Amino acid sequence: MAAKAQTKSTFDVHPAVVMAQSIITGMQEKTGRSLEDWLELVGNDGPPTEKERREWLKAKHGLGTNYAGCIAEISVGKGEEFSPEGYLRLAGQYVEKMFAGPKAGLRPIYDALLAAGLKLGHDVRVCPCQTFVPLYRNHVFAQIKPATRTRIDFGLALKDTKTPKRLIDTGGFAKKDRITRRIEISSLDDIDDEVRRWIKVAYEMDA
Repeated sequence: MAAKAQTKSTFDVHPAVVMAQSIITGMQEKTGRSLEDWLELVGNDGPPTEKERREWLKAKHGLGTNYAGCIAEISVGKGEEFSPEGYLRLAGQYVEKMFAGPKAGLRPIYDALLAAGLKLGHDVRVCPCQTFVPLYRNHVFAQIKPATRTRIDFGLALKDTKTPKRLIDTGGFAKKDRITRRIEISSLDDIDDEVRRWIKVAYEMDA
């Protein structure tokens, strides 16, 4: 099956955006001020940079990390990525930039890996970040990352499953990260039956 065209429908809203929306919706109740009130306060009385504003909100106003971070980021113009519509607009840009210039030759490999992941089921969600593209079922089960100009690291969430040497241990299991193995993919020929089998194993482990 060919990869779907890179349109809005290809991508799904990242879970972090859903969490951000929950934070914004509950801000008035949890903090006593709406997002708009906090943005006005930060603009009038807060320090100039995002990092300083985040720490200021935590130290002076007692906000938790999630609330302070959300307000600080939006206050410096990063609000687009906090809405589902904004994120989906940016998602395509992330992919285009990821596979532009010296890494443009990796795009066919990305497309083929994406197609292999999407073939696994209608519940596969694709939620690009700025430097890699994770595939979700209930959690991340795979990720596509352009590691060099000539290689994609295809990460898989396999816990401590015993795997052949081709699947390189990322150290993720010991660190409690989702991605615990990676396969180096340098050509379309590298996406063989073994790779497809392990994608399916990772997908099924996240049922």
